[in-house]
Amino acid sequence: MPRLNFTAVTEFIFEGFSIFGWQHRLFLFGVFLVLYLLTLASNAIILTVIHLNRQLHTPMYFFLSVLSISETCYAVAIIPRMLSSLLNPQRVISIPDCATQLFFYLTFGINNCFLLTAMGYDRYVAICNPLRYSVIMGKKTCIQLASGSWSIGLSTAIIQVSSVFSLPFCDTNIISHFFCDIRPLMKLSCADTTIKEFITLLISLCVLVLPMVLIFISYVLIVTTILKIASAEGRKKAFATCASHLTVVIVHYGCTSFIYLKPKSHNSLQDRLISVTYTVITPLLNPVVYSLRNKEVKDALLRALGRKPLS
Repeated sequence: MPRLNFTAVTEFIFEGFSIFGWQHRLFLFGVFLVLYLLTLASNAIILTVIHLNRQLHTPMYFFLSVLSISETCYAVAIIPRMLSSLLNPQRVISIPDCATQLFFYLTFGINNCFLLTAMGYDRYVAICNPLRYSVIMGKKTCIQLASGSWSIGLSTAIIQVSSVFSLPFCDTNIISHFFCDIRPLMKLSCADTTIKEFITLLISLCVLVLPMVLIFISYVLIVTTILKIASAEGRKKAFATCASHLTVVIVHYGCTSFIYLKPKSHNSLQDRLISVTYTVITPLLNPVVYSLRNKEVKDALLRALGRKPLS
């Protein structure tokens, strides 16, 4: 039964962390601001180090560069508005601005998922087919994989944003989140969202489960190959080349899958706190993990600082 009397919504307010008092919000503002600045700085350092060192001009570091750019844009799309809302909980966001934020959030977020898949494929080829690595993972292939990731992210974002913002929003305008996300927005609609929620679930399965399955298959083949290596030192070195990627994959997919593949939740505060992991911490985690666990990056960084590389 359509609603005849309603007030059309033209702008939204983020509930964010307004449940906390001023002092707690100020503390969160300080923590998130530091993490945000570290994210920008660390990704910029990774990009600079890779660009300046020809030894790092390989497929693995090409994908890492693209991932750093995507993660930076992803953080910029979410965190500044979140920081503003912590200081001013009543600050509004217009529907076009909300749609824009959702578009960039989905584009870069989905792009990251498929870039991690491409990086998993790169590690598979490097370990399971090392003699043909340079042929299989040529420049053209790397560009095609990166372009494919961007294309999937862009097309999925267009479909999802068009779907969500074709809904009418009535009466309530408080988003139970700290950024414009699909489920919190659908909750504000005064129309039946059952079909759109089902479509969103199918898309989530495609952009989360499919990459996870491909990465899982890659690592099954990688582990099988590594266990066949005779020397313990060789096995250790092979595992070390995958450790950074696997760490990022577990954190990234663990948190996003919990939010998007679980049934509807009435604990929106819990969802928001979990969302902090993949919107604030993960973009910083990638460069930190790759720099701390990767000898090549650490040596290149030391050389850039004029210090002797690690022995």
